[in-house]
Amino acid sequence: MATLTIARAYQHAYHTHPNYTLAVTGGTLNALGDIVAQVSQNIFVKDHEPRPGWDPARTLRFFCLGSGMSPLLGRWNLFLERRFPLRAWRIQPISFRALSKRVAADQLIMAPIGLVMFIGSMGVMECRSPRQIHEKYADMFAPALLTNWKVWPIAQMINFRYMPLPYRIPFQSTCGVFWTLYLSMLNAKEDERQDREALQATVH
Repeated sequence: MATLTIARAYQHAYHTHPNYTLAVTGGTLNALGDIVAQVSQNIFVKDHEPRPGWDPARTLRFFCLGSGMSPLLGRWNLFLERRFPLRAWRIQPISFRALSKRVAADQLIMAPIGLVMFIGSMGVMECRSPRQIHEKYADMFAPALLTNWKVWPIAQMINFRYMPLPYRIPFQSTCGVFWTLYLSMLNAKEDERQDREALQATVH
């Protein structure tokens, strides 16, 4: 009963304020992914190393990223819905060809754009220099994109096939908790490398 009430409240909010609803939903789930990432990183810290603890600023950055990206993804999903209809009439079977085109367009167009926005915005919010942001792109973009293509096509095929349009971003963001976990760890590892190099340069 509670789940049904939440679903109805979400659907009402989506139809009355779609961009705001998607921004809050995407930002919250993105922040959750980073919290999971930070907890996981603390668990695997070696005994002789200090535990960094929770970094709220880092979680806030992921919230801001999710809030900014989700309305854009909502419009992208609407474009795919209109550009590649799965069936012309309700009684017709689902077109696997149209579904495949949706997934292909999402992975070949939006996935690279999303990674460019993630790496760039994180670099800016972390106050990295242009050189450091360029290094982030060089070190992170290709591995992240290849990993993306291994895991997201199946998730998006399920999303585009079974989820109604208002629920595609929440479904994607829920699956994205684990994706955010991966990106958060990848970004943190790159930050540690850059900070270590900066410290060494200062010492020398």
